[in-house]
Amino acid sequence: MGSRMGIAVTEYAPDRVVGTMPVAGNRQPYGLLHGGANAVLAEQLGSIAAALHAGADRIAVGLELSCTHHRAATEGTVTGVATPLHRGGATATFEIVITDEHGKRTCSARLTCVLRDKPPAN
Repeated sequence: MGSRMGIAVTEYAPDRVVGTMPVAGNRQPYGLLHGGANAVLAEQLGSIAAALHAGADRIAVGLELSCTHHRAATEGTVTGVATPLHRGGATATFEIVITDEHGKRTCSARLTCVLRDKPPAN
């Protein structure tokens, strides 16, 4: 889904995952960036961060996503930055801050993932 939305991950490390997404092609009927697009960007970045924390033998699966939309983006590109709030053995929670090209916060999101052992290959 991330590629359909035009999401590009530009930085990834255990303490910070950054990605961008164009507003064009991701607007709702009023010309504003769709709230669901913010959610996709947040979940994409937070899931990558959780997977980095989980390690090669485990998987991270989304458990809860919460998004607060502060201001509209109507053009350009938005940038999301995921940073850890909690990294435990069973769950990991990340804050994802999405800003417009002027550095203004457009959305605050929080993603919690459950961490599980990787299922056996078929």
